[in-house]
Amino acid sequence: MIALLTGDIINSRELKDQNLWINPFKKLLRNWGQTPKQWEIFRGDSFQLEISDPQESLLAALQIKALIKSLPYPDETKRSSPVDVRMAIGIGNKTYNADRISESNGEAFVRSGEKFEQLKSEMITLAINSPWAEWNNEMNLYLKLAGIQMDSWSISSGELMSEMLSNPDRTQAEIGKLLHINQNSVSKRYKAANGEDILAMEKLFRKKLSQLL
Repeated sequence: MIALLTGDIINSRELKDQNLWINPFKKLLRNWGQTPKQWEIFRGDSFQLEISDPQESLLAALQIKALIKSLPYPDETKRSSPVDVRMAIGIGNKTYNADRISESNGEAFVRSGEKFEQLKSEMITLAINSPWAEWNNEMNLYLKLAGIQMDSWSISSGELMSEMLSNPDRTQAEIGKLLHINQNSVSKRYKAANGEDILAMEKLFRKKLSQLL
């Protein structure tokens, strides 16, 4: 089984220079493989990403979310940016392996695509579709509640969570050095972002999924 993330960048046209999001986004995606085999950006601001281990898929989605929310916005008077990301995680088999991920197919691709089409009408930005209906319902409730917080992350919260999620073992002091802020500021941002709850949700996702795979 694999996980397939299907997503798009919301309000990407708000950024006059598209490289502001495309370049750091491509750099992040390279952590999971090469384009166009493992990931691909198409139609300007849509993308697909294959995660070979489904247990890593939510962490990948959270890292993408944090990166996009951390992007600098031209209007410096705004603490948060209107630019966001919408993603659906599909879990299942991959039955056709093409040279381009957009041409590959299988259960994971179908589930991801179906859920992605529902995101707008459900007014949510992150959801999961797997073969296990009961688990889907439970995790999607958690993601809906977490999304209320994550969708409103400030740019500084996005920066902090991006560093935190890229290496959860880092201490707050180490993150403070990377962001050039003191440890007290790190603690305040972490609390404001509900970082502890977000990481706990990711661990729960990983634990429950490991029992199903």
